[in-house]
Amino acid sequence: MLTRIDHIGIACFDLDKTVEFYRATYGFEVFHSEVNEEQGVREAMLKINDTSDGGASYLQLLEPTREDSTVAKWLAKNGEGVHHIAFGTADVDGEAADIRDKGVRVLYEEPRRGSMGSRITFLHPKDCHGVLTELVTSAPVESPEH
Repeated sequence: MLTRIDHIGIACFDLDKTVEFYRATYGFEVFHSEVNEEQGVREAMLKINDTSDGGASYLQLLEPTREDSTVAKWLAKNGEGVHHIAFGTADVDGEAADIRDKGVRVLYEEPRRGSMGSRITFLHPKDCHGVLTELVTSAPVESPEH
């Protein structure tokens, strides 16, 4: 079962400049940032709000780190803007299998590592009315030590 909009992925040419826009315009702050070498991106997660299932909703800003990355190719074709939408689920494996059984192409045979230690897969945009769709199972949140 899908439980929330986990994040909206936004492709950008300059991550620092785009982060500053969202900070200055909307007051959003960077919750987490990292470089994902496998996907060839530098990213910043801007937390929008907490959700009732214990997760959160984010904007994910993505800057390519190499020209052959999927995001770099997408930017070259489309320019900056919304790249994908991600739905949260407690079981990315099971959800992907159920959706595959409904005739939607799942892009990864096995889920991969995503932001903040999550497990992810993508659904083909041609099967989702033109929208690249990501399924996300968040990594367990560790409670802070007191």
